[in-house]
Amino acid sequence: MIRQTAAFALVASLLTGPLAALDLNKMTDAERAAFQGEIRAYLLENPEVIMEAVAVLEERQAGQQADADASLVRVNGADLFEDPNSFVGGNPEGDLTLVEFVDYRCGYCRKAHDEVAQLIEADGNIRFIVKEFPILGDASMLSSRFAIAVKLSAGDDAYQAVSEALITLKSDVSEPVLRALAGSLGLEAEAILAKMNSDEVTAVIAQNRALGQRLNISGTPTFVMGDQILRGYLPLAQMQAIAKDIRAN
Repeated sequence: MIRQTAAFALVASLLTGPLAALDLNKMTDAERAAFQGEIRAYLLENPEVIMEAVAVLEERQAGQQADADASLVRVNGADLFEDPNSFVGGNPEGDLTLVEFVDYRCGYCRKAHDEVAQLIEADGNIRFIVKEFPILGDASMLSSRFAIAVKLSAGDDAYQAVSEALITLKSDVSEPVLRALAGSLGLEAEAILAKMNSDEVTAVIAQNRALGQRLNISGTPTFVMGDQILRGYLPLAQMQAIAKDIRAN
């Protein structure tokens, strides 16, 4: 009964402001039944009111989530934007930073790959950071360990080439495949394969996972643009619109 009374009070407050002060607990059973009947009749005659209330609630919740995300980004800013172990591409001096948490075996990461590249190239003023975030099993982990080992051993240019190859790789991931990939890019395959299981590589993955947990990231791709956390695949036009809005504010 308490839950039902609270529900009717909420509906009443949405319909008419003065009713928000009405004490339903002081009603007689007959008055309460009549009141509930009036609300039911009104909602049946005007069902759009329910959808309007839901829209207001969703907008309010979205605003609260955005505020919470902005706070998380501020608190974790150093690990997001200044981590020396993460690849930095695009325009390193850009006025807007885009961070991507990526898993090479993730279908939506693959779908987003070309559009992220188009965004960075067309904009020309975005600093792009990649966070290795393998969450889809052994093949994902193997891919990320290889990519991180390449960055630590051969630098950002080699990492970018390997990252491009891994996100478009059609075959299963295995040590022979990675050895061949390294060789095709002129890298020292054996040295990189030996480094893949090093404590240094393990630490990078652990740091990214801990960061993801603090940011409430559970899937890929996830982006951080400015102070916004963007969860899931976004088409190019939407990313461009968000970038424009961030800069305007």
